[in-house]
Amino acid sequence: MTRYPHADPAARRIIFWRHGRTEWNRSGLFQGQEDIDLDETGREQAVRAAEVLATKQPSIIVSSDLRRAADTAAALGDLSGVEVSFDARLRETDAGAWQGLSFADIDEKYADDNAAWRGGDPEVRAGGAENRLEVGERMLAAVTDAVARIEPSETLVVVSHGGSIRAALAALMGLPPQRWGALAGLSNCHWSEVHEVVGRAEALFSWQLTEHNVGLGSLPVEPLEG
Repeated sequence: MTRYPHADPAARRIIFWRHGRTEWNRSGLFQGQEDIDLDETGREQAVRAAEVLATKQPSIIVSSDLRRAADTAAALGDLSGVEVSFDARLRETDAGAWQGLSFADIDEKYADDNAAWRGGDPEVRAGGAENRLEVGERMLAAVTDAVARIEPSETLVVVSHGGSIRAALAALMGLPPQRWGALAGLSNCHWSEVHEVVGRAEALFSWQLTEHNVGLGSLPVEPLEG
């Protein structure tokens, strides 16, 4: 299990793990909440990353119910012996009319909205559907419910999607919405880890980011949203 020099051993930990690659990731299509399967590379990524994450001894694994996340989570569940539960609130952003389009097509057909989206505007609606504030709100609610089920020093693994994980991290750490874009996205099958801040009454935050976009070095970098 990874230990950090200044980490409180009683702190709870959350690992946010993005799903493995899909054909739509490889092709550069905006998946949103379309239910796309892992491709062969994605399945291999999930198994290899699970071997590392299993050493962190997860107590609970909760996943988006979309197949690409659920199948990624299953790789860790099988290896660690922890049953995976599912929560639809952990799905990717509902991207409405953008789902299934290439990023180039979105830029051509929805130039103004896409520029605002890429610029980090938290209120712009992806494809006329969800905005980042709404994604962060539902993600935070799901994570709060799940972390309440673990004890001090235990680890929760949340298996989700690139855009929704970034929104969750920003909301969990209390970043101002206009600063959410300061967090880089996660590559396929990469993860980020946060530790609970305990025993520090002066702290203005409850969670601290200790690892971000960590993965096996040979994993390819794919488009964020999905």
